[in-house]
Amino acid sequence: MIASVVENARDVVARVFDEAQRRDTEQRRQWVVLVDGLNHQLDCIEAEARERELDVVVLVDFIHVLEYLWKAAWCFFEEGDPQAEQWVHGHAFTILQGRSSDVAGAIRRKATCLGLDTDNRKGVDKCAAYLINKRPYLDYANALERGWPIATGVIEGACRHLIMDRMALTGARWGLERAEAVLELRALRSNGDFDEYWRFHLRREHERVHAARYEGPHPSCAS
Repeated sequence: MIASVVENARDVVARVFDEAQRRDTEQRRQWVVLVDGLNHQLDCIEAEARERELDVVVLVDFIHVLEYLWKAAWCFFEEGDPQAEQWVHGHAFTILQGRSSDVAGAIRRKATCLGLDTDNRKGVDKCAAYLINKRPYLDYANALERGWPIATGVIEGACRHLIMDRMALTGARWGLERAEAVLELRALRSNGDFDEYWRFHLRREHERVHAARYEGPHPSCAS
């Protein structure tokens, strides 16, 4: 696990790639990167992969796609209508088959046929634009065939454990420096590296306090 509140996205992505290369130096396995679709995040990942000449598959978390589908659904159905669930299920299945563009076109046509005005079709247009813009990262059919993950549930759970369980306490107030230190310690514990780190910390403290060479005349020699 890696977490930071002071480093920028590009630096964090670089650290993630460093760790991946440490574990799979010759890239014997296919690397799959799951993201939530943020454009800057995607740019950082693709730039890092190009610089390192690595073959990386990037997938947008399927749960985020479902969220957009539900926003579109409420443009067509009253809140609580059970048919909305069937509608979302059908289009979600189509997207999983690798046909996200078909879904984008279908929901736009439906909104036009129903004569929805600009305000009442906002959810539809946002969903369709998302499906079109993120199409290169929605190849779920290939991912499922190869057994790759398509949702970030495990990652979201790790973020809640690593960050929210400690940082989001009622009444807590954090400065960036101390928050960063706490996150690094929690990451060390979660990764099983804390004992090794603590031995390193004690060794460095011993060197700093006891083994540093004294510069200048010894106090007993001062006139």
